[in-house]
Amino acid sequence: YGLPFQTRDTSAATLEQIIVLAPARLSIFDYTHMPERFAAQRNIHVDELPSPEEKLAILRTAIAMLTAAGYVHIGMDHFARHDDSLATAQREGTLQRNCQGYSSHTPCDLVGLGVSAISCLGEVYSQNHTRLNAYEEALDASRLPVARGLRLTFDERIRRHAIERLMCDMVLDLNALSETFGIDAPRYLADTLTRLDQPQRDGLVVIEAQRITVTPLGRLLLRQLALAFNGNSPAIRHS
Repeated sequence: YGLPFQTRDTSAATLEQIIVLAPARLSIFDYTHMPERFAAQRNIHVDELPSPEEKLAILRTAIAMLTAAGYVHIGMDHFARHDDSLATAQREGTLQRNCQGYSSHTPCDLVGLGVSAISCLGEVYSQNHTRLNAYEEALDASRLPVARGLRLTFDERIRRHAIERLMCDMVLDLNALSETFGIDAPRYLADTLTRLDQPQRDGLVVIEAQRITVTPLGRLLLRQLALAFNGNSPAIRHS
């Protein structure tokens, strides 16, 4: 959502047709305008895009329509029928999220195939070349077409886990985080709690001694809230 000339009315009309088709699952992703990176987007004028307020209205309309049609809101951008494995996983607290989205699958290694694909092997992430010629040159030379990689530090593993649980459960149990990593989570994440102070005053989260809970309003801005767990993140900004 958030495409050129899109409004809450036009998106609602599309959703009505989708609901008739009754898919088991569907995802609603926010269009990100990055013309400096994607050449095709340079043909889109900024004034053709819906305002931030209209985009939020589109999302809220979609959530209302889909939940009224019997779908369960999964995480921040997925919807599934009540009997779907994703909905079951969310109810049981076993929902997972990776670079491919939400999953009910047990955590496992992911191998990305193709240009720009991302792989996750244990604590290591890698991305293939984003340009086709570089990708082909690597394969022709019998090399893995990997352009860059990252091995997570202990700190990054903690923050990744915290973000995943918040995005999957809408709740982060700090006691459980402490036990999993052998830390004092409230003290360790003191920087995060400071960054979440304003969102809490705005009604986006509720912070208790050993628990961080995302409110229904905060769920609309879940991706922004997750930025608070980035060790190098500035203060959260939202509209």
